[in-house]
Amino acid sequence: MAVSSPIREKNLNRPHESDRRLVLRLVPYLRRYPRLLLLSMGLLIPLAIAGAIQPLIIGQAVSLLRQESTWGFLKDFSIEQGIRWLSIILLITVIVRVICASFQGYLVQKMGQTITADIRKDLFTHVTSLGTSFFNRTPVGRLVTRLTSDVEALGDVFSSGAIGVLSDGIYILVIIVTMITVQAKLALMLVLMIIPVTGLIIYFQSQYRKANYKAREELSKLNSMLQENVAGINVVQLFRREAFNGELFRSINDKYRQSVDKTIFHDSAVSATLEWISLVAIAGVLWLGGIFIVDEAITFGTLSAFILYAQRLFNPLRQLADKFTMFQAGFTAIERISELMNEPIEIPEPEYNIHSFSSFRKQNTKGEIRFENVWFGYKEDEYVLKNLDFTIHPGEKIALVGPTGAGKSSIIRLLCRLYDPSKGRILIDGVDIRDISKTELRRYVGVILQESFLFAGDVMRNITLGEDYCFERVQEAAKITNIERFIEELPQGYQTQVRERGTNLSGGQKQLLAFARVAIRNPRVLVLDEATSSLDVKTEALIQDALEHLLTNRTAIIIAHRLSTIRDVDRILVLKQGELFESGTHQELLKKGGLYSDLYKLQMMGYEGMINSE
Repeated sequence: MAVSSPIREKNLNRPHESDRRLVLRLVPYLRRYPRLLLLSMGLLIPLAIAGAIQPLIIGQAVSLLRQESTWGFLKDFSIEQGIRWLSIILLITVIVRVICASFQGYLVQKMGQTITADIRKDLFTHVTSLGTSFFNRTPVGRLVTRLTSDVEALGDVFSSGAIGVLSDGIYILVIIVTMITVQAKLALMLVLMIIPVTGLIIYFQSQYRKANYKAREELSKLNSMLQENVAGINVVQLFRREAFNGELFRSINDKYRQSVDKTIFHDSAVSATLEWISLVAIAGVLWLGGIFIVDEAITFGTLSAFILYAQRLFNPLRQLADKFTMFQAGFTAIERISELMNEPIEIPEPEYNIHSFSSFRKQNTKGEIRFENVWFGYKEDEYVLKNLDFTIHPGEKIALVGPTGAGKSSIIRLLCRLYDPSKGRILIDGVDIRDISKTELRRYVGVILQESFLFAGDVMRNITLGEDYCFERVQEAAKITNIERFIEELPQGYQTQVRERGTNLSGGQKQLLAFARVAIRNPRVLVLDEATSSLDVKTEALIQDALEHLLTNRTAIIIAHRLSTIRDVDRILVLKQGELFESGTHQELLKKGGLYSDLYKLQMMGYEGMINSE
């Protein structure tokens, strides 16, 4: 279902950046490839000169056939010889243009694709560095649109537009200078016709840009809804939402089509205007040129050259207009990409990385965790954790218990630094986690979630996650977590391909892989967030055996709704509405007769009811 995006809302409430500022954002990428840029621009000069003298050559051929005044060197030749030499010169200019245009086109495309890849890489790196809160409020479809179609639109600016506009501009300038040297009055008439055309192009392009931005926003909505329906296809089909969602999709699709229609209208208006003006220009040249011929001010050859110039002057203008359309789409893409690149990284790396990973691991191996007066809220002044102050001692096994919404998962998110506390601080072995790099921290703290996410790829890669572990380490981790036998039974063993999101594995098998993923990293602190709640009895038995190995000599934090599974932990922290309500062992809390006792009795009553009903 399409929802409003904070990026879009923020953009609608601020003025658009000027084209100049947007272009300057691309300069750092162009500077990476100075040789390609200079060579591409250098080829523009022979390309423009060869194109500008071709009408003159044809005009000289007409003058030669009519025995009018021609270039000096042609006077020594017969008509047949003169035509032959002019044909050779014309062929040379054609060859020069073909060679230069082909080579330049290759260089420009190469540079454009390279820069596009650089931008896509930088954008992906930035997006994956953003905080969890950004992804919670931003639809995936919008991010996909910006990483794909917006970057491609920007790539078109580099690969076809930027150098192309410069080429057309130089070509027009060379033609104007050549025309002025041949016949200033005819040249002035054509130049004056360019002025209103330029004004019309600027107007239609500004309208095109507005329409294009709207069209891309509608495309983002379309992609968001498509992604949501594919991800939630089971719910869509089970609750017979096909028709209802189809109607919603049709509505968004129509809005997108209408937005695209507006861009087509403004683009077509530019082409139609240029077509009409170019015909008027040719008619004007014939009219004024005819008067000059009658007055014997010019020759038929000069008139023929100017008719070709009238065509060639407006052809690059038409191409320039097409490229400006591409530029407007590119500027829209730059705006949207810049909005994403300007999103602040909410959880920054420490300014001074005091503790390298190796030194932190060597110097801090106790696993003590201390929350000092920690307050936290996902929204300002709406705290879900309030004044938490407790210490988890090295090697201690702690359980977090409380009703839904008590703040258990928020504590884990803070410990892993997916968020930073609003107030207070969190220390690991006496070091504020904000002074530890995220890489170090997340190696030191291993987390196993209730639902594991698997990547498309082989089993071994899903355990190593791209890090450089030898095969023996992978086997050892699999053995510790009781998954070795399962992996060896797979068709290709550790090289067996896992489908996207692990759809060819059972829930228990995916969870066992998650345990192996953590075991191979040998964390000092282990966090289990409902890690065994959705497993069958046989798999849970394997997991419990694996846990005995994993929890040895490690500090552990366990979140569990089934209170019967945490009887043997060293201490239970009971949370209520974000505050630490009770603390003690299982037996101590039962004797208190407080919140934990009530929760435990309710669960036992429910469990006994299930037994009796069977």
